[in-house]
Amino acid sequence: MDTQVKSAMEACSKASDESSLSFPQVVARLMDAGVEWYHADLLRSEKTYYLPDGKSHAVPNAALSHAPAHEFSPAGVENAIRAIQAQSITYKEFCERIGAAGCVGYFVSFPGRQAIYFGRSGASHVEPFPPAKQ
Repeated sequence: MDTQVKSAMEACSKASDESSLSFPQVVARLMDAGVEWYHADLLRSEKTYYLPDGKSHAVPNAALSHAPAHEFSPAGVENAIRAIQAQSITYKEFCERIGAAGCVGYFVSFPGRQAIYFGRSGASHVEPFPPAKQ
């Protein structure tokens, strides 16, 4: 994998943790780097980025202060999504809130323009998002 692509993945993870880039900005940068989708694992505190050819790169990210709840609350996840979209919380607070709502991870698909948040039992919440501005 190209070192510039890996650098973009690592920079986007760091910028998310620091709330220095918004989700649309992260999506645009990752798409420019050729990333097709990624998986944020809240239990392992890492994101794995995938290219269309199947290559991947895992990047550590900030850990949650508490383990995710055992029961998944789609409404709790959706409330956290609306709060971060309104820019009333940071990405770190967003992750804490979705963890409290029982989310253990999420997938972001750029071609599908959606994020899929899921809990321990497989329950999920699908959140579509508009195309990134290139």
